[in-house]
Amino acid sequence: MTALPESGFLANASQDLRDLLQRVAEEIDLADAEVLFEQGDEGDALYAVMSGAIELSVLSREGRKLTLDVVGPGALFGEIALFDPTTRTASAVAVGQTRLMRVRNAELLDELRRAPELAIDLVRLAGQRMRWMAKQLHEQVFLPMPSRLARKILHLTTSAWGAGDTLDMSQSELADFVGATREAVSKTLSGWKAKGVIENTRGGLRITDRDALQTLADFDYI
Repeated sequence: MTALPESGFLANASQDLRDLLQRVAEEIDLADAEVLFEQGDEGDALYAVMSGAIELSVLSREGRKLTLDVVGPGALFGEIALFDPTTRTASAVAVGQTRLMRVRNAELLDELRRAPELAIDLVRLAGQRMRWMAKQLHEQVFLPMPSRLARKILHLTTSAWGAGDTLDMSQSELADFVGATREAVSKTLSGWKAKGVIENTRGGLRITDRDALQTLADFDYI
């Protein structure tokens, strides 16, 4: 069986905890656009992306989609269900043929009963993840849309959607990522293009001045 990744939620996990999770993990395969789970479904497992990618998104009360992230190989998601199996707070859909490793809450608890000292490792990792989630929420609520857009483009060019400085994503898809209209995103990108920060490509964009985009992403300098 493929080993669990040493990144994301598990980046600082002890070897004993990693060995425990590996013992109870199972492989699952998804086809392109196949739904793994939907917002509101019952959740009871952590997932690790081994190949392909997963899009994570939420729907507002008005039915508007907000894409939270597209995670690729090495990423982990759904870890809250390891501690509190309840309804999913987001939807997860495969982007391309995707292979995942799944760790279910029930199997993990059985192992922890035999090695309760490892529960401390899990609690520590959960605290780190909660701080990261709080930071993401702060950015979504308090940063202006251009700063959120710049941060997403920088992030996505190093994730499953990007290839170096090129991002193969439509303006509508970018709007889903930053909780804005396509028109607002298009206007912002046009301004950046005029300043030589980006240029259009077929089906996406290319960063031509990453330092300038980094400055736009950092609200402290705006």
